[in-house]
Amino acid sequence: MAAAAAAAAAAATAFSRGRRSPPRTRAAAVSPRAEVPGRRGGGVSAVILLGPKQITLAETTGGAFREYIDTFDGYTFLYPKSWIQVRGAGADIFFRDPFVLDENMSVEISSPSSSKYTSVEDLGPPEKAAEKVLKQYLTEFMSTRLGVRRESNILSASSKVADDGRLYYEVEVNIKSYASNNELAVMPQDRVQSLEWDRRYLSVLGVENKRLYELRLQTPEQVFMQEEDDLRRVMDSFRVIVTV
Repeated sequence: MAAAAAAAAAAATAFSRGRRSPPRTRAAAVSPRAEVPGRRGGGVSAVILLGPKQITLAETTGGAFREYIDTFDGYTFLYPKSWIQVRGAGADIFFRDPFVLDENMSVEISSPSSSKYTSVEDLGPPEKAAEKVLKQYLTEFMSTRLGVRRESNILSASSKVADDGRLYYEVEVNIKSYASNNELAVMPQDRVQSLEWDRRYLSVLGVENKRLYELRLQTPEQVFMQEEDDLRRVMDSFRVIVTV
């Protein structure tokens, strides 16, 4: 019996040596807040490991915002504590207000294989970058519906050197969409267009790791007037960081 048990143990050991350990796909832990250049403040953070990607969610002083830190892709920002993450939205990360569905934020990153950015100035001056941002928005919102008309304006385009020493561009645009609910009417007076939505779009552009990063905020104009301070705090918080 002892000899049989020893043989079984030896066989099990040989089998385990021939297998790869299963990959660690998900783990969660609470750790001291990750240090990010240009940020101050303490607290406790939830660190989530998703394969090679590490995400840190940290509470900020006052509790109105959380800090999102992606050390794998290389960026960090604050977002309203009440907002929820939406997966499968196409962006690298996407949050939205659960009550105002037209209010959301996301981060877009250029492909590492097709971009070799050295500075946000590679886009030209802020005004030129704003034209590209607006053109991209209008392309994304292109509609095949009959009778849809869009009006757009660049409200501001500026640059700043943040507390991390990096140069960022900030762009604000307004887009209005008009549509008719009776576009197939024979008489022109029956095809009157009315405003269907009026939105403010805010973008922050930065470069690191040879990639272009864009923080995008979308909100209805009326909501923007009520929440401008919070939305500008989100804009001001966006930083790109060296990937680990």
